[in-house]
Amino acid sequence: MSARRRVAVLGGGRSSEHDISLASARGVAAALDPDRYVAVPLTLERTNCWTDPDGRSLDLAGAVTALASCDVAVPMLHGRGGEDGTIAALCDLVGLPYVGSGVLAGASGMDKWVTKLVAEALGIATAPGILLTPRTAQDHVWSGPVVVKPVTGGSSHGVALVRDPADLAAALADAFELDDRVLVEELVSGREIDIPVILGPDGLRTGPAVEIVVDGVFDFDTKYGGSADLRIPAPLDAVDLEALETCALTLFDGLGCRGVARVDFFLTEAGPVLNEVNTAPGFTSESQVPRSFAAAGLGYRDLLTELIESAVGEGAARVVGGGRVNR
Repeated sequence: MSARRRVAVLGGGRSSEHDISLASARGVAAALDPDRYVAVPLTLERTNCWTDPDGRSLDLAGAVTALASCDVAVPMLHGRGGEDGTIAALCDLVGLPYVGSGVLAGASGMDKWVTKLVAEALGIATAPGILLTPRTAQDHVWSGPVVVKPVTGGSSHGVALVRDPADLAAALADAFELDDRVLVEELVSGREIDIPVILGPDGLRTGPAVEIVVDGVFDFDTKYGGSADLRIPAPLDAVDLEALETCALTLFDGLGCRGVARVDFFLTEAGPVLNEVNTAPGFTSESQVPRSFAAAGLGYRDLLTELIESAVGEGAARVVGGGRVNR
């Protein structure tokens, strides 16, 4: 390779996952192969301005210029205003190849209600649930233990396990602080199993299953406080593993995802039940997806290289082919 590729590593954002996004972006920038790539960190601040690698503030036009100077982007903006297709749209407008899902898949995957509808249409079980808004929530009738979650939230912000009807109003109020639509799902009893999925040069494949062993809800403090017990690969029999992987691949493909995603399930006695899909999962070296592929022999740096080169190849194919949809 005569010249190293310039890789825009995008972090930050205006969602509640700003700090987690910065951690992912720092991890990616530090792990890039220095013989192949030059990292160009660009941070979207909570104030909606951008910061370049030298700490200078950029407006949107400046950010577009910085992006246009790069060969490929690795968006690590988790949550709304990033993972939901917003940053994918910006890269599309700039004409910059990027790692990860496009506008439609990002928006669909970020919306837990839409994801449920797509999954059910594909024959994938989901927890029975109802969509509430501030208008309809006042008529909601308690039906037993439930999990309350913002429809477009991430990192478990606003998620609550409600076992007592007296606590439901407060849980809904907290969720509505983050979103104007809230999902109330029946409590599902089962093992928590995450399946990473990657779309690489050789097609779709899964990484080793990740089991999360936790007492109660896998909430923000447990996720990022270091108390979670992650078992990789998850101890599963061949039948359960095949069912989980089939569901994960089917949903990834059905939503039109690209790059890498993490599909989260509850493994019940009746089989897999979808929890959610993350089209821009956490991506530090200690996050579930990199740890999963590392367990299969694909290290963090090599995983990033595969994702970047696949994105560059996809971008070139779209230019040559003309009209391919960047999902």
